[in-house]
Amino acid sequence: MNDSLHLDELLASRSDQARRPLEPSTVVIFGASGDLTARKLIPALYHLALEKLMPQPFKIIGFARREKTDESWRAELREALDKFSRTKPVKDDVWSAFAENIHYCQADMSDAAGYEKLKGMVSAFPHEKLRSNLLFYLATNPSQFGEVTAHLSAVGLLQKAEGGLTSERIVVEKPFGHDLGSAEELNGELTRFAHEKQIFRIDHYLGKETVQNILTFRFSNAIWERLWNRECIDHVQITVAEKLGVGSRGGYYEEAGAIRDMVQNHVLQVLSLIAMEPPVSLQAENVRDEKVKLLKSIRLMTPAQVAENVVRGQYFAGEVDGELRPAYRSEPKVKPNSNVETFLAMRLHIDNWRWSGVPFYVRTGKNLPLSASEVRIQFKSAPNILFAAKDHLDANSLTLRLQPDEGMTLRFNGKVPGGAAELRPVRMHFSYDSEFGAYTPEAYERLLLESMAGDATLFIRSDEVETAWKIVDAIRNAWIGKPLTNREFYAAGTWGPAAADDLLAKSGHEWKNPQRRD
Repeated sequence: MNDSLHLDELLASRSDQARRPLEPSTVVIFGASGDLTARKLIPALYHLALEKLMPQPFKIIGFARREKTDESWRAELREALDKFSRTKPVKDDVWSAFAENIHYCQADMSDAAGYEKLKGMVSAFPHEKLRSNLLFYLATNPSQFGEVTAHLSAVGLLQKAEGGLTSERIVVEKPFGHDLGSAEELNGELTRFAHEKQIFRIDHYLGKETVQNILTFRFSNAIWERLWNRECIDHVQITVAEKLGVGSRGGYYEEAGAIRDMVQNHVLQVLSLIAMEPPVSLQAENVRDEKVKLLKSIRLMTPAQVAENVVRGQYFAGEVDGELRPAYRSEPKVKPNSNVETFLAMRLHIDNWRWSGVPFYVRTGKNLPLSASEVRIQFKSAPNILFAAKDHLDANSLTLRLQPDEGMTLRFNGKVPGGAAELRPVRMHFSYDSEFGAYTPEAYERLLLESMAGDATLFIRSDEVETAWKIVDAIRNAWIGKPLTNREFYAAGTWGPAAADDLLAKSGHEWKNPQRRD
């Protein structure tokens, strides 16, 4: 047999074995009347049914305080699905079969009787697995996590499993705490009634196909591993840009800022996947072990180091794509003298063998010229010995475009056709749409599928959360009592404050801005 074909079959076999077969499941959504359920959760579950990926049989129970019947809730969900489905029109036959499995439990989350009612509903399901293989999705305020799990435990719907595969699982949304202390407290509340292996902390960024593909890209292609280190890489840039402003989320943003909203979770998760060591296998704990090791290798900053390596920013009035945008301090529910950052840029150092001396620059911000998430690997420059008489050669780079226009671009130098020995940077571009078609599932589809299967690879472990908060808290503590400087303000529609450019200029670097691909 051809060696290449044999290897392909072996990899496919291992991939098939890695996923546990889906068993009949019951999904209970707490906070079922909320926006998340209508916009994301039910559409994601519907699309899994559409793709014939849902377990058979399955049940979905919504648990919320508002008075509704099964029929009225199904009608609400159908109306929302018509609006938020990624495929339109909604298929009536698929919806009808899907909706038959949707039920509503009207109860207050603080009322013990409501959980007895829920238990009665679950106990009445005919299939044994529907009564025991339970996924509790807490689409609630984090302050209610402990209360819900305590009640579930009291009625016997949630049992703490100390080892092995678990049949009851809890899914919780971010924000998971607002600092290290609150995260530790939340972890303590949840682990009173559930083992860590039963807790699935969602970061929807990890559900994106392109983010998942970072591991495949790095570890299934031998050419990159030889380059993926301090010997070949000069620095790394991670950009998560948002074209929208804060808008109606001013109240939340006053508490969170960019560092809590984006850096503590999304940005550090992407960085950990880019920089982690190869895991011994693709089993969830092995992958998460390496991510935690990487996060623990990020150098914690003293206040003086924060001043040297971190830049805050806040937008003032400007124009984005011809639309006038107000200043952050003029947004609803924002203090008129607020120093909350809507932009953050920083230089991180990873103290391990692979990355010693390689700076990682990360930035994120609101009201930037376009929405884009990408990672740029900037390789070291080639010696100019052979082309010393020519213009300075551009260094090679590899850009992983996470969204939109998902793909990868390798940039290198080539000779321009003709008699003159003119060199110019050229690009090789890979596009997901061109190669695989336009189908890209929503992140919640993959995350719900994995949580039903009990695979925690794409979810965040307690020590990941706490390590990320240690990095962020050290930075936030250094800002206490320090107002923004003039060089930290930026006009809406620009790529951030002048201080962010200064940050890279100190090391002879400059930001490479994402480009529109129209």
